[in-house]
Amino acid sequence: MSRVLVTGSADGLGRAAADALLSTGHEVVVHARDERRAAALDELLGRGADLVVGDFTDRAAVRRIAAELNAAQPLDAVIHNAGVWSGPAVMPVNIVVPYLLTALLRAPRRLVYLSSSSHFGGRPSLTGVDWRGRSAGSYSDSKLFVTTLAAAVARLRPDVLSNAVDPGWVPTRMGGPNAPDDLELGHRTQVWLATADDPEALTTGGYWYHRNRRRPHRAVHDEAFQDLLLRTLAEETDTAL
Repeated sequence: MSRVLVTGSADGLGRAAADALLSTGHEVVVHARDERRAAALDELLGRGADLVVGDFTDRAAVRRIAAELNAAQPLDAVIHNAGVWSGPAVMPVNIVVPYLLTALLRAPRRLVYLSSSSHFGGRPSLTGVDWRGRSAGSYSDSKLFVTTLAAAVARLRPDVLSNAVDPGWVPTRMGGPNAPDDLELGHRTQVWLATADDPEALTTGGYWYHRNRRRPHRAVHDEAFQDLLLRTLAEETDTAL
């Protein structure tokens, strides 16, 4: 069985992924932004999940969480589920946190990053991006960046399985009650890529939708853009991948 961190697991797709992992016998570390949100995880904690708490808009909190996890039992996989749709937290939460955790966490062998079909509308340009969230960020840009991060990690860390997943537009708190996609299917690909031994799940560098590998935005596999993104994030966070 695997030990899996699921970020942003107090509700929605993260909660569903954590629940599915626990139900199939995996060890799970759940994450909540603060103690109030953590109270929603009591049922999962009662089933054996471990908990980390920290506001992902605070880089010091991200580093503290990484240190706590590195001091505990090693992780086998991380599902980078935490995300926001709009506002100043878009870039800090959607791309800076996955980058920092990827750089800081000790040796998880499988990494799953939450993308979106919105990434096709993202701009492959880093000019003027506010990584610190002093102004509102572009959700589409953030999802293009995190999909590119997944591909870059796959290229640079051949011993790690790194993939991006579009969960669909599902009826979560973020997606809204009228979202047209299947909520049940929304988390299954993340869990599959994080734990399964199927040959398809043991591939890397993919962009997935409901367990089907698809072609992402052309910039995602542009190595020059990948390298520029990694250099920029390394300089911004003072942390190399």
